[in-house]
Amino acid sequence: MIEIGSFIKLQRTKQEMTQGDLAKGIVSLSYLSKIENLKTEASPEIIQMLCTRLGIQIDNSLDATIQEKCKKWYSMLFEVNDKKDIIATYNEIQNLMDTNLTESLLLFEIHKIRYYLILGDFDEALIKINELNEISGTFDNLHLFYWYKFRGNYCSILTDFSTAIYFYKLAEEKLNKIEMEEHEIADLQYTIGVTHSKLRNTLEAIDYSNLALEVFMKQYNFIRCAQCHIILGISYRRIRMYDKAIKNLNLALHLGQLSNNNQIILLTHQNLGHLYSTRGDSNESIKHFQEVIQDDTAQTIDNLNSVASLVREYYNVQDYENAKKFVEQGRELIRQDSDREPYSKHYYYVINTYNYLLNDEFEKFEKFVIQDFIPYLNKQKDFATLSIYSELLANHYEKFGKYKKASKYYQVANFAYKQITNI
Repeated sequence: MIEIGSFIKLQRTKQEMTQGDLAKGIVSLSYLSKIENLKTEASPEIIQMLCTRLGIQIDNSLDATIQEKCKKWYSMLFEVNDKKDIIATYNEIQNLMDTNLTESLLLFEIHKIRYYLILGDFDEALIKINELNEISGTFDNLHLFYWYKFRGNYCSILTDFSTAIYFYKLAEEKLNKIEMEEHEIADLQYTIGVTHSKLRNTLEAIDYSNLALEVFMKQYNFIRCAQCHIILGISYRRIRMYDKAIKNLNLALHLGQLSNNNQIILLTHQNLGHLYSTRGDSNESIKHFQEVIQDDTAQTIDNLNSVASLVREYYNVQDYENAKKFVEQGRELIRQDSDREPYSKHYYYVINTYNYLLNDEFEKFEKFVIQDFIPYLNKQKDFATLSIYSELLANHYEKFGKYKKASKYYQVANFAYKQITNI
């Protein structure tokens, strides 16, 4: 059962009520503080008065109903569902939570972190994390599992993958202390695999993705299987096992088509584009990136990824007319996404780098890459991209006979390359 003090504190802060407002005429401020921080147990009479002032019923008769509704909502957060349905179910449960004391409350509050992330409301997710952090000392092992997992999700959104993997590993440690359904364990394994992939820990990404894939295959969950195959395709590409990479990505594409899941189909085309680019087959690479931007259902971030990749491919084959065309398309997409969320910020740098090059604005190109792009990539520990654009800068300096500067940035590129091949 949730500690009553934690429940009272959550409800009071949610209603923007001060301790003074709640305590007035019932208990002293210091005594209410002790109740909320679990330093004393109040009498049933005091608890009843505090709950009455908060508009809450102490009635467990609806607890089974609330638990069932919560279970349904939690599953909606991990599968492909309409956001309107997720929001409607959330509002229905929240109304019950606001007027009933239930042991489902803490788990529901923790799942709100995931909920806000799905809605793209990262500020609300952080507010919820900070709010729950004050009572996290009362969490049991089940609460802690989700608390760590969703904090990892939040860090991933911010592209802080090192901190994300720290929280995911803490969640993984809790699996020895709780009963968890197989698909939940597989979801965490997949998530850890994705994060290792972001960190370029290629062998770990392969191991965790295979663990998750084994479960999802048994459950005939085609979408989750496809997601695992994509991570495996990316991982095998990075260690130049191209046949295995193509096999996994084609499996993902097939499963995405079977499930009629455009998100999987688009993501697979993006990764096939990157694979063929790595192999030096620009024509095949361009074909897959074009598949994405020609799809009306593609989101802005998908289009930005593919447009930036097309700019690079066309530039590399010296088709500068098409490169300029897609630079303009990329700049328009960036203008539409003016807040530049963590993921789209990367493409802002890529598009502007090529914009300066293609327009012969070489001083701006050099300044932008050296002062803005490279520091950003170092901060993100994105060594793969760092190696590409350090080499681009070095080639530029060599072309103009600035060999000392060229040598400096070839060294930066070599250092970055060593980081990503150290597997």
